Amino acid sequence: MNIVVCVKYVPDAQADRAFSADDNTTDRENVDGLLSELDEYPVEEALKLAEATDGKVTVLTVGPEDATDAARKALQMGAHEAVHVEDDAIHGSDALATSKILAAALAKLEYDLVLTGMASTDAAMGVVPAMLAERLGLPQITLASELTVADGKATIRRDNDASTEIIEASLPAVVSVTDQINEPRYPSFKGIMAAKKKPLQTWTLEDLGLSADEVGLSAAWTAVSAVTERPARTAGQVVKDEGDGGTKLVEFLAAAKLV
Repeated sequence: MNIVVCVKYVPDAQADRAFSADDNTTDRENVDGLLSELDEYPVEEALKLAEATDGKVTVLTVGPEDATDAARKALQMGAHEAVHVEDDAIHGSDALATSKILAAALAKLEYDLVLTGMASTDAAMGVVPAMLAERLGLPQITLASELTVADGKATIRRDNDASTEIIEASLPAVVSVTDQINEPRYPSFKGIMAAKKKPLQTWTLEDLGLSADEVGLSAAWTAVSAVTERPARTAGQVVKDEGDGGTKLVEFLAAAKLV
């Protein structure tokens, strides 16, 4: 079984993230980046499936030069090879353009199953898997908390607040998984060393048959029009309880029109 996992290089959520003053896109130059935490789960699930079926896992990422780090992390976890789509014209691409690039890259790869995370930890839109499936003309099953593949079909369990759904699709298919599906492995020293010798191809838009005017900020259907910095947190109001703490609390809530 050939499995392709789409992963994203994102700014570290623990760092001070910001937007670029030039075009209101995410500032990726002045903050450390890494493999999106939610994408570690589809990588792990792909590795488990490959180990059970003697399959191959290919990691696919789109992004700037440093996005190679995201692909490297997946290779260190155990993926067999990686593809990095890098082109200056991609800067500012929205979800629609990203799905177009991924679909064009997948057209050059062999796969039985495409796995993604439930969303990225920067934009957190969660719409790329559906867009990708539409572009590829494949069935999609999303938000899987359990996945099994057998007899040419993928079956997932999707857990909702009040119910559980079992959904089945014929292969090839696009499947997104949640952070409940497994516990991603840590790269071992052996895995880290082995990753250095694994194939990692870099493709441009020209390699995919796409032109610069199809992607990037100028072609985006969605864009950030304005940014306002969040105000600094101010000191809270301290109420001393001298026997009338309850009354003071109610008065405070009433003044704030919360009761």
